[in-house]
Amino acid sequence: MTRNYNQETQDVQERQYAYSFDFDVMHPFMIRTFSPFFKVGKMLELGSYQGAFSSRLLEHFSSLTCVEASEDAINAAEKRVEGRAKIIHSTFESLVLPEKFENIVMTHVLEHLDDPVRVLKRVNNEWLADRGRFLLACPNANAPSRQIAVKMGLISHNAAVTSAEEVHGHRRTYSLDTMERDVVEAGFRVVHRTGVFFKALANFQWDRLLATDVISAEYLEGCYQLGQQYPDLCSSIVLVCERQSE
Repeated sequence: MTRNYNQETQDVQERQYAYSFDFDVMHPFMIRTFSPFFKVGKMLELGSYQGAFSSRLLEHFSSLTCVEASEDAINAAEKRVEGRAKIIHSTFESLVLPEKFENIVMTHVLEHLDDPVRVLKRVNNEWLADRGRFLLACPNANAPSRQIAVKMGLISHNAAVTSAEEVHGHRRTYSLDTMERDVVEAGFRVVHRTGVFFKALANFQWDRLLATDVISAEYLEGCYQLGQQYPDLCSSIVLVCERQSE
């Protein structure tokens, strides 16, 4: 089936794709989670969308290459990064890169792929430098917000793909065990597992709260810290991966 990546990334009120919670809360905490594992060298971002996370990566890397399948998203990303990153318009399945990278990051992208293990094998075998690190983050099927939605009858089970997610190209919803299953099958070894931000509310609820004075910076920090203690109850789950030793 041919996919329309421009349509999948369209943001409309009835099927919202990205929220202020993602950009203003999750992105800084994601960088904070990733940064202790950054290696000296180049960064490859697989699935850069409109460049918001790319801009944060540029604070840490002078060499950033971004890959994105949606031409509309690339147009927005180019305006945001202003020539400071190389942006490639390609799917991962057809991507050709002339170099390898010490750092590769994929945030909230793996769940969109038709054959995630196939792409992960390309990351491992073709694009990651021998001593490089692959940093992977996915939305968490077991986040309390999803578990509450099950109890409310809004979704059938934790790992269900909602109608809104399906419109935006989601093929599955990962938990820590299923995400690790796929990276191990692709030949990686996992060197660190964690979660980002304890989350009991849906994104739209967070956006409404963030527009008030109800949520303080200290409360957000508390949710981040609690997420380190309970990764399986976080908004996002994270694996830090390296190539298997020969």
